[in-house]
Amino acid sequence: MTENKKTKKSQHNESSEFTARRARYETLVSCLYQDVYRYGFWLCKSQPLAEDLVQETFLRAWRSLDSLQNENAAKAWLFTILRRENARLYERYRPELVDVDEQVVVEKDSDEPDHKMERRWLLDAINRLEKDYREPLLLQIIGGFSGKEIASILALNDNTIMTRLFRARSKIINQFGAKSGKNSSNLFQD
Repeated sequence: MTENKKTKKSQHNESSEFTARRARYETLVSCLYQDVYRYGFWLCKSQPLAEDLVQETFLRAWRSLDSLQNENAAKAWLFTILRRENARLYERYRPELVDVDEQVVVEKDSDEPDHKMERRWLLDAINRLEKDYREPLLLQIIGGFSGKEIASILALNDNTIMTRLFRARSKIINQFGAKSGKNSSNLFQD
């Protein structure tokens, strides 16, 4: 009889641990899904591929949820998993290339033609950046990460990241300013 009580108590503890783990995971997914998806889409430029990457990212996150010690680092942790999943994907096969010009980015800010054209030029300028400059910039813009967090995610020196961010912004300002005819000093002023 004593063993039966121990077994029931053990099952109850395992059940409550599983419930707590599941609640922690569901909170993580509900809070960070959009950010992870947005970053995944920027990495691969394909909605179905981004959805697959995000699904695989959250599956790996579930499997190793116990390794996440600090909830404040969850976003960086998930972005790192996503980047590694993307790299694994390219190790396995080469996906079909998608023309970036055909991609539609829905923006609700303004429907004026001038703003749409400038937004398109800006997106083109970001997409033309070399990967070494584009990736830290997207982590900063989309992920909202600081220079130190980006350095940690990309496993690079802080100063390297800050230099790449500065150069990426400078290149975009020069490209975007030249194409739009605006002076780079007042590029984002109306």
